[in-house]
Amino acid sequence: MLLRAGSAPTPRGTDPEEVFAALRSAVDQVDPAGVQAVGVGSAGPMTAGGATVSPLNIAGWRGFPLLDRVRDAWGLPTVVDGDAKALAVGEGWKGAGAGIRDFLAMVVSTGVGGGLVVDGRLLDGAAGNAGHVGHVIAVPGGALCSCGGRGCLEAEISGTAIGRRLGAPAASAGPDEVERAGHLLGLGLASVVNLLDLSTVLVGGSVALGFGKPFFAAAHASLHEQSRMGYTADCTIAPVGLGPDGPLVGAGGLAWRLLGRDVGVS
Repeated sequence: MLLRAGSAPTPRGTDPEEVFAALRSAVDQVDPAGVQAVGVGSAGPMTAGGATVSPLNIAGWRGFPLLDRVRDAWGLPTVVDGDAKALAVGEGWKGAGAGIRDFLAMVVSTGVGGGLVVDGRLLDGAAGNAGHVGHVIAVPGGALCSCGGRGCLEAEISGTAIGRRLGAPAASAGPDEVERAGHLLGLGLASVVNLLDLSTVLVGGSVALGFGKPFFAAAHASLHEQSRMGYTADCTIAPVGLGPDGPLVGAGGLAWRLLGRDVGVS
């Protein structure tokens, strides 16, 4: 499915051109033969159509004109959307969401994000940020989030938040921390699935996939402790089907859709 891939570390500084140079470096690692369009999944928030992006966890990009810069750099039809929205497209196209018309795909990694598919359609919202479940409040008055709020899922269960709380990488978390993260995820999702009448939540990202079965079991239990509506009684929280490749596959799906091809999510 994923034919070629390259990667480069994200610079931590505030120079936007340094970040864009890292992006170019990653793209330059792959053979461009046969490429017809470019799909980009970026962390957000962003303005409509990805005209500018301001990822909370990338200090170098604030109002960065990503769509124009990518289109100018490679001279191809280009689409920019949220990375977790790209994941939703990938999962609906080739992953665990294939054939499901209503689901949330989300990542629990450095940050926490999501993409919503409702009635077979990827939801955009006014500025393209629909589905950003990372800023659902899970702990009222809790940890300060990079968005400025307190107690958001991203401030409590992201790899960044867990690492800050432990003073060590999130991968070193013990059973209690894994249980806490899963519990808070389920708590946050209870409101989301009731609001949107969802029966499926697909979760990827290094933290979620690294924590594995205990994390998903805690999330599922917490969800059903809080979500008592009959129409969500069968809602499941499961790992994504495409693993860590999901956002890249989805970005490809965005480009394919830009060219008028059917990717299963409109």
